[in-house]
Amino acid sequence: MAGDLIYAFRVLRLPLLDAGGSTIGRIEDLVAIPGRPAKLGRGGHPAIPPRIVGFVADSQRRRIFVNANRVGELSGDGVRLRSWDIDLNPFKPRPGEVLIAAELIDRKIDAETVTDIALRPNSDGRSSWWEIEKVRLANKNSLRRRTTYRLVDPAAVPGLFDAPTEMQAEAARLRDVHPAEVAAFVRALPAEQRRQLAEAMDDERLADLLEELPEEEQVRLVESLDHDRLEGVFDEMEFDDLADLLGEMSQAQQEEMLDVMDDEDAETVRRLLSYEEGTAGGLMTPEVIILGPHATVAEALAQMRDPDWVVSIATQIFVCNAPYKSPTGRFLGVAHMQRLLREPPHMELGRVVDEIPVVSPLTSDREVAEQLASYDLLAVAVCDEAGRLLGAVTVDDVIDRMLGVGWRTRHRPTRTPETSAR
Repeated sequence: MAGDLIYAFRVLRLPLLDAGGSTIGRIEDLVAIPGRPAKLGRGGHPAIPPRIVGFVADSQRRRIFVNANRVGELSGDGVRLRSWDIDLNPFKPRPGEVLIAAELIDRKIDAETVTDIALRPNSDGRSSWWEIEKVRLANKNSLRRRTTYRLVDPAAVPGLFDAPTEMQAEAARLRDVHPAEVAAFVRALPAEQRRQLAEAMDDERLADLLEELPEEEQVRLVESLDHDRLEGVFDEMEFDDLADLLGEMSQAQQEEMLDVMDDEDAETVRRLLSYEEGTAGGLMTPEVIILGPHATVAEALAQMRDPDWVVSIATQIFVCNAPYKSPTGRFLGVAHMQRLLREPPHMELGRVVDEIPVVSPLTSDREVAEQLASYDLLAVAVCDEAGRLLGAVTVDDVIDRMLGVGWRTRHRPTRTPETSAR
């Protein structure tokens, strides 16, 4: 689009293009978050204008969210993605976010009407984004024949991009900041502001945050949430992190938290809590990619593409006899992604499986670390005496254990939420 400014109204209805330029949807809205005024003095920061964090698109009859970080080019031809992947989960607006078309366009501001929003592209070399530069206002005076227009700074239209509360605005600004950086930010807040920020976050984001906080701080945040909220947050957390959290609580508190979960999830967490701290059973997660020996390479790669899997799990398939949920049938071995990429899509996993050593749930964390290092693994299988797969211990959990208690409070991310959000 010509010029430095890009007008939101021109972006609406543009095609959403994949990395190859093929149309996969249409842009229906733009999602904005509030800015932040400048703060002077020690610990201050420059003003951060409101910005666009993503686009709402209609694709395959679904309204989906396209993160601004995944957009490689915005032009008159359309909004083009950097990669071929697309998240088809339905779009859900988050607290503090503003929809440009649905909420701002045609809004009345005294005698004027918002008719468009002007965006300016910006970049820091690592990522690019679109700041909200101007607001276009129209004034239709009954004494004049023509409507008059003017462009004003967002600050000249107070309240237009504001969230209902400051903590909702903060939660929106932290949407794409790495959870470790958010955790460092949250630890610096007073207790009441921590609680308010937790309330303003959606369940998935709060779950990510809890998994990055030291367990004792997790407990304090969790204790401030009601049961309905806990149910949603627990549903988003990894089972091993849930077990670690409940392990910091009294028996009575554990039972109260387990009652919040559905029966199947509660039973899984109880099983993890039964293992001693410092063992493979205490470190493992039961949530791994499990397929049978007759599943194909194509099916395995499709499972690996799921963005909900963490990297240490998504790089390998655990091949077992039925049933395919832990505890499984007999564990047969692992099919690594690198091998799968070299094989034809129709080949069965039973022909590409590697039989690597496993650990028992009673194996010490030190021995687990040695096993991961010896075989250059990102995750090692945990099996019972009958050879059934119970779960896996991932390298990130072993490192977390090896660093000892309190390392998260000593860790200082190289980027702050203020710089990451820009």
